[in-house]
Amino acid sequence: MATRDASSFDPREAAESAEAKTLALDGGGRLAYAEYGDSDGIPVVFLHGAPGSRLLGALFDAPAEERGIRVLAPDRPGYGRSSPCPIPEESGDPSQRPAEPTPADFFDALLDDIGAQSAGVVAFSGGSRDALAVASARPDRVRHVSVVAGAVPPGAREETPGTQRLLSWLATNVPALLGYLFRGQAWLADRLDPSVVVAQYTADDADGAVPEGVAALVRDDFVAGVSRSRRGAVDDFRTAAARWGIPFDDIEADVSLWHGDADTNVPIAGARRLESEISGARLRAVRGADHLRTLLRSVPDALDEQCRAAGSLDPDASDASPGSTAAAESHHRV
Repeated sequence: MATRDASSFDPREAAESAEAKTLALDGGGRLAYAEYGDSDGIPVVFLHGAPGSRLLGALFDAPAEERGIRVLAPDRPGYGRSSPCPIPEESGDPSQRPAEPTPADFFDALLDDIGAQSAGVVAFSGGSRDALAVASARPDRVRHVSVVAGAVPPGAREETPGTQRLLSWLATNVPALLGYLFRGQAWLADRLDPSVVVAQYTADDADGAVPEGVAALVRDDFVAGVSRSRRGAVDDFRTAAARWGIPFDDIEADVSLWHGDADTNVPIAGARRLESEISGARLRAVRGADHLRTLLRSVPDALDEQCRAAGSLDPDASDASPGSTAAAESHHRV
């Protein structure tokens, strides 16, 4: 199979050419997702951040194709074309209410749709909670979890940036107002230079430039995530401030935490604490990388990791490919 040059491809073109597929879910909901990489390859599910959409999975398209990986990138519930999780009824007999769907239910629907028994998971930023929840609830279906610049539970944070505190407060106390703010941001972002959106995920003193095509994709990803509905973003920022309630002891898959030491959105100290709470977790520090650049620089190594977990790459090979920008801060915990 001929492959493209992963160093020169434009991810925005991949996003535009990827067809959005929609699943009908039990209870009347829908889950939209796009595919990238090798359509016959090893399945890996990519969970975008908050806000975000399936479009961001295009960053994995060329490197995934090179490695024989099939990337499934859903719009998480309440984002893009996926319906939000229903709000539980406050009245009536609780025993008669339908169970609220969980991230694991959406994961099951996605894998069942392609006929896969298991898959790897890669999560960026706000997608980390869903990734760890799925790994805990479905240990038999998750091979490996790669969390990239992931959000961490409140108990793991030494500090929370002011913007994150404000968004969580609004989501908890005046969710409708936060929804209007996201709607206004999407309207502006669609009309302004991509750098306006990129600035939310980058730091001035971080290493490396953000390619023009990537910047445009990040802008498109933000707009697609909140243009139709803001429920997903509001729900994410509300739960970010609350106890996650995920039984980490039930996670059987190895977990890698790729985190930039220049990340100001989610400081790396929180990732170090989260590593200590999950057995089998390993923190990978990406030197000089902020929030977005951690994702950009971790893609090849995270995919290699998924290949090793699936048995399609020599397990005795180096944990990091030649020229890797990441360094393991600790070994696997046992």
